[in-house]
Amino acid sequence: MAYAATTADTTRPMAAEEKKVIFASSLGTVFEWYDFYLYGSLAAVISKQFFSGVNPTAAFIFALMAFAAGFAVRPFGALVFGRLGDLIGRKYTFLVTILIMGASTFIVGILPGYASIGIAAPVILIGLRLLQGLALGGEYGGAATYVAEHAPHGRRGAYTSWIQTTATLGLFLSLLVILGCRVSMSPEAFDDWGWRIPFLLSIVLLGVSVWIRMKLSESPAFKRMKEEGKTSKAPLTESFGQWKNLKVVLLALFGLVAGQAVVWYTGQFYALFFLTQTLKVDAQPANLMIAAALLLGTPFFVIFGSLSDRIGRKPIIMAGLLLAIVTYFPIFKAITHYANPALEQAIATSPVVVTADPNECSFQFNPVGTSKFTSSCDIAKSALVRRGIPYSNETAPTGTVAQIKVGSTVIPSYNASAAPAAPASVSVGHGPAPAAAAPAPAAGATFEKGVADALKTAGYPPKADPAQTNAFMTIVLLTVLVIYVTMVYAPIAAMLVELFPTRIRYTSMSLPYHIGNGWFGGFLPTTSFAIVAATGDIYSGLWYPIIIAAATLVIGLLFVRETKDVDIYAND
Repeated sequence: MAYAATTADTTRPMAAEEKKVIFASSLGTVFEWYDFYLYGSLAAVISKQFFSGVNPTAAFIFALMAFAAGFAVRPFGALVFGRLGDLIGRKYTFLVTILIMGASTFIVGILPGYASIGIAAPVILIGLRLLQGLALGGEYGGAATYVAEHAPHGRRGAYTSWIQTTATLGLFLSLLVILGCRVSMSPEAFDDWGWRIPFLLSIVLLGVSVWIRMKLSESPAFKRMKEEGKTSKAPLTESFGQWKNLKVVLLALFGLVAGQAVVWYTGQFYALFFLTQTLKVDAQPANLMIAAALLLGTPFFVIFGSLSDRIGRKPIIMAGLLLAIVTYFPIFKAITHYANPALEQAIATSPVVVTADPNECSFQFNPVGTSKFTSSCDIAKSALVRRGIPYSNETAPTGTVAQIKVGSTVIPSYNASAAPAAPASVSVGHGPAPAAAAPAPAAGATFEKGVADALKTAGYPPKADPAQTNAFMTIVLLTVLVIYVTMVYAPIAAMLVELFPTRIRYTSMSLPYHIGNGWFGGFLPTTSFAIVAATGDIYSGLWYPIIIAAATLVIGLLFVRETKDVDIYAND
């Protein structure tokens, strides 16, 4: 195997041992990503099960934050397991990671909900998410390094691209299992207990993964380095305490991985949240459309990985970033057009405007669920955010009671903190809302009815009508987003491996990868959802991935070197 890894031989067929390495590493990683993404795919259900002590909007944001908690600790997992991988070897390290991941996922399936054990339920859930994040922080670097160190020179992009398919295939597998459960029972049964089945099935996947990985041998690059006595005694110090290596780590993070991460999570997770939470497409058809896009787009991982062996890693990654930056807004607007045309029509013909004194408007993101939105502005915006209705803002004179305008219909809001409140009767025209004497509870009920009636009259749908959804075109657009993912993600494993020397490779590549994907990418759904809630513009959340991708594009073009011809054996 040492010969295969050092000789530039791009024509010979893949050896049996190489196929075994790729299959075993990829399959185990698919199962691990399946475990991790079950939570993201079931965020809406989990918010009801474990965060039912707060209002639905806060509960969903709580669920997203718990999902993000797993990403937050991924860099720490990279440090812990990356160090172990460089000290004791690749094989045994990612055996440990998969055991932690599988056990944590199984426990989620048997964990009682908030209704049974109260605040302990979300606390334990978040603890399990943290364990999952730590395990995943050590998994990817090990699998990518292991495969790359078995690959022939000149074929690393093609070989490691199979590892790159695992995240998408893991998400695809999780969606299929969830869909199978949904169609086999009533929606009420699934929300009550059926959602636990995909988590419980992970114990079977865990057994298969461990059995497969036990059959693997250590990577030839690590074995040779160990035999020669060249292993690092202090991987963390060498990786991050020496400027020549730390500089490469920083360039890998800001010039490659940060942009790759936001494109990855926008194209798969944020697209799913956009369909279900913003466009109100039912969970089952939304999951089916995402699954179809993943199925169509996944072969491009291997296509672009192989292409990177010929033209380079950097051009493909930079092209993917540029396409995402330029086309995200038109693509997501087109998704609205095809997935929920009634909403698009209502926005065009009867735009919603909130007119309010800006001094009484709060930020509509409440991650801890404790803030009380009692001003007339907060109440008006909360009513729209809760329904997923986009709106624009107009400034009103100081002291004016806020109002919502739907087309030509005006619904005055009210101040819940005051004993008397503004009336919530519907009127037509502009101007400050008149004073009122109705008690706040009565005003609230009338206000909510007024908003609901006005939105219904204006044609705002409570959810997407399946009969009007153009599933084919929606899938086409989602597939384009997945292809962007494959462009930025397929070559990056090989490129990260090639950037660092063998003795500290596991540690050095794992940290920037997991800071980029765990923090820049993992927090994307929460951050973008918060931006939308705060601004009222359903597309404003896209500014987050666009800005990050643009920064990465500039840094990558100027400062990151091409690596496809690097000899990773000579690089130690």
